[in-house]
Formats: sequence, structure tokens, C-alpha cells
Amino acid sequence: MCEIFAASLHTERRLNEYLSVFFSHSENHPHGWGLAINCGNAVSIEKEPMKASKSHYLRQRLSNPVKAKNILAHIRYATIGNVEYNNCHPYTGTDNYSRRWTLIHNGTIFDYPKMHKFLKYQQGDTDSERILLFLLEQINNKQEELKRPLNSAERFALLDENIADISKGNKLNLLIFDGDYLYVHTNCKGTLHYLEDGFGVMFSTQPLSDESWKPVPFTTLLAYKNGKLRFTGKEHGNEYIDDGEALKYLYQIFSDL
Repeated sequence: MCEIFAASLHTERRLNEYLSVFFSHSENHPHGWGLAINCGNAVSIEKEPMKASKSHYLRQRLSNPVKAKNILAHIRYATIGNVEYNNCHPYTGTDNYSRRWTLIHNGTIFDYPKMHKFLKYQQGDTDSERILLFLLEQINNKQEELKRPLNSAERFALLDENIADISKGNKLNLLIFDGDYLYVHTNCKGTLHYLEDGFGVMFSTQPLSDESWKPVPFTTLLAYKNGKLRFTGKEHGNEYIDDGEALKYLYQIFSDL
């Protein structure tokens, strides 16, 4: 599976040490890397379909200060989709009121028919990209119904409902930034950790230092702004337990396509 990293901070902070440790895990996740630095509704995304430790560009990038308040990073182990640029995370898109959403995912969607139609529209062929397209559709549908943009509480409630539904039978470790809030979700115990300090909060699949990283509460959507927890969703209880047989079945489906 992939690994994911994010930070929600109240002020810009140099993150090179954490990013260097995170990207060093690419030896076991060799199929691409990505980095998104978010500043309000703007996002700068850098990614390559290659092992992060072999990237001359990334090595040079990390030799200079990487400062951010809101950042997402990803290293890919391909389960669905070829090794190519369009299958590298992060994914980003705007809703119909021009709010930009950026997503990274660690996990697998084994079965969720509501996403099937996006196979025709996505640029790559990952299930992760389809998650973003599906969520954007739900957001747009609700905004069209209300004839206005959703406020923060409405955005959270919509994501809380839909992510709980998607998580049934699927591994859904997600980090999503909407220009204001970082949404955090895991439904696989022990596969996402967080570290709080004076700058705010960071999240990572694996602890990245000897500091006091803790497991993220699972089967519950959380939302952070400027490093502070602002919304907590309903505990949906849809725990995913890694299942090698399910993955073998999925590989067989895609090998036959």
C-alpha cells in the first residue's frame, strides 16, 4: 500500500527533516511520489512516476527549505493503475464555486459501484482519483440544490456521510485539503499517526521521528484548521482489516481487463 503525510499548522514551518524521512520509505513504495503545498485556495503540486529515492529533482527540492502551513505528500505502491504520471498523487480539482480540493489516499476501493461512472472521465486509472471525482460530484450536487456554496459545517457533514459510506468494505485512509480545512480519515487500525506540537499537527502512515506520535482515532472523520481540531464526525465503525485474499481477487479482475 501507499504512505501518506500531511501537516496543518498555524504558521509556516520548515518540514525538510520530516519529508526526508517520509520519502526515504520509497524503497518499499517505489511507484511514484508527490508533494502539494497549499496556500488558501491555491496549490502547487510536484510529482513523478518514479521511486522518490531515485529522483534527482526531489533530492534538489529537499536540499532547499520546504516551508508550509498546509502540505500533503504521498509515496505510491501501485495496487490499481499503471506506473505513470496521471496515477501519482496528490489529485486536485475544483467544485462549481471554484473551491479547490486536494486529496491523497492510502488504501483500496474493492467495491463501490457509485464510482464506476468516473472510469470514463478520470485522467489516470486509480481508484483514488475516482474518490475525489465522486466527492466533488456530491459537493456540486448539494450546492446546486442550495444554489450557494456550502459553509464549513455543511462541507464537513457531507464528507462525513459520504466517507462513512465509501468505507464499508474498503480501506480508506484519506487526507483532503479544501483550502481551509484538512480532513483526516482512517479505518485501518494503526496505519495513520499524528504528532501535535507548538506549530500544529502532522499526520503520517508511520511515525517519522522519536517524538510522541499517536495513532489517529479510526472510523471517525476529523477536520483541522490552522493546526486545531475543529470538527469530529460520527464514529461509523466500518473497520477495514487487511485481507490478502481480497487483494489477490482484485489483481485478477484488473489483469483480465
